[in-house]
Amino acid sequence: MASVAVAVKPLPALALAALVWTGRRGPLSTLVCAGLLVSAAADVAIERAFLGGIALFLLAHVLYVAAFVADERALRAWRALPFAVYTAAMYAFLWPRLGALAVPVGAYVVAIAAMMWRAAARVRADETAGRWALAGALAFGLSDSLLALHRFHAPLPGAAVAIMLTYWAGQLGIALSATERRSAVARSRTAAAVPVASDTSAPARTSRR
Repeated sequence: MASVAVAVKPLPALALAALVWTGRRGPLSTLVCAGLLVSAAADVAIERAFLGGIALFLLAHVLYVAAFVADERALRAWRALPFAVYTAAMYAFLWPRLGALAVPVGAYVVAIAAMMWRAAARVRADETAGRWALAGALAFGLSDSLLALHRFHAPLPGAAVAIMLTYWAGQLGIALSATERRSAVARSRTAAAVPVASDTSAPARTSRR
């Protein structure tokens, strides 16, 4: 039964990777797809070796950071502040119980803080893609926080379900942030083409808004 659960666990991330890959590809979607594939591998690895799974999830976060930077290069450093404060506080709280894992967990904390910051940097007033990215990043961060508290502090009731639901929600938000932007661009191009078609078919109409 355990082997079946391990085999099923990466399927949501693989399905989201397929969703992103089937769209029009660019740096954002390609890197998000790669992050989802690495996450699927991490889903399996973490069941067998916790440190190996953490290393793969760290790589996934690096790929997500690269994807978000490819979409939005503006620094927006002030948006990093809440994530830096939160992750530093969580790490300081857990540090006495981390033992030999203090360094790898610290590296992971830096990676996920950077991922949440760059997701926040993508938020713009004129589109929803950045909001999906931020929602996904926050859900991912919540999932990791629950996992860390459950593993290193004290067992949490219903932790397994809460950790997986927030993790899947996080991956979904990140995936949608790579597809929603393409949809918005496609809609804007379609809207821009309408008045051109009207001018061609009815040259007498010269008024434009």
